[in-house]
Amino acid sequence: MARIGFLGLGDMGQVIIPRLMAAGHEVTGWNRTPGKDADLKKLGMLIGGSPADIAHTSDFIFSIVTNGEAVREISLGKDGVIHGISDQAVYLDMSTIEPEVSREVHHAFKAVGKIMVDAPISGSPVTIAQGKASLMIGGDPEVFPKVEKVLLDIGAKATYIGTSGLATQAKLSINSLLMIEVIAFGEAVALAEKGGVDRAIMVNAILNSVAASPVLGYRGPFILKGNMPDKPLADVRVQQKDMSLVLEQGRRLAMALPIAASANDMMNVCRGMGIGHKDFVVAHEAYLRMGGITE
Repeated sequence: MARIGFLGLGDMGQVIIPRLMAAGHEVTGWNRTPGKDADLKKLGMLIGGSPADIAHTSDFIFSIVTNGEAVREISLGKDGVIHGISDQAVYLDMSTIEPEVSREVHHAFKAVGKIMVDAPISGSPVTIAQGKASLMIGGDPEVFPKVEKVLLDIGAKATYIGTSGLATQAKLSINSLLMIEVIAFGEAVALAEKGGVDRAIMVNAILNSVAASPVLGYRGPFILKGNMPDKPLADVRVQQKDMSLVLEQGRRLAMALPIAASANDMMNVCRGMGIGHKDFVVAHEAYLRMGGITE
């Protein structure tokens, strides 16, 4: 059993923490805003006063928060992890952020003899709860063996990607591919519908074809009538935040990303149509409207 600190009790924290506790770890949680700890406390999660306080008593400290600025605040700020973590403990940031921020935090920790790695998770609340998520590590290679076991208590696979920031870089590429795939799915189904194919039949055909994939397996059926979840796994705003990071990387690296840019434009269309609060698979509805088909 390890003593684990967990910073960020949002949708992802709500499904990751129960897996850690089920594996026998003692978890102490903290969130920047109150009101998200009730269900986790019922499961046995402890509550910490600040990131520094939690880090002081933890073997591993995980964080998963909204953006790079939030990561800087909880890791390097006045009450940040860096002020409480021991030389033997490891700080693992799971947030989807700019690789440059991951490296900045890593170097700040290393300068004072502390250990920090980027540890993004690839999975939705659905796949995490099923134990099918995968995790990636970016940082000093000797750290990976220290954290691999606890990572496998969260997901099915853990992979060392490379030095600091490279796991975050890989996560952005994976998220780009995922978003493009889901939007292309919506486009394909809408085209078939315009040509006369029943939607449910088309979705089933795709899911039984060589074009099937894990993300389409659980997300594709959302577009069937009555299946769109009231609480999205990732709404348009959240997914577009990640794609904005992808496009910024393209700019920084002088890398053309025309398909990613087109996918991002479809998210703009969804927001413009007033459906951006739904899961981003709602791009299918946007395609139907642009094609003159109304539900």
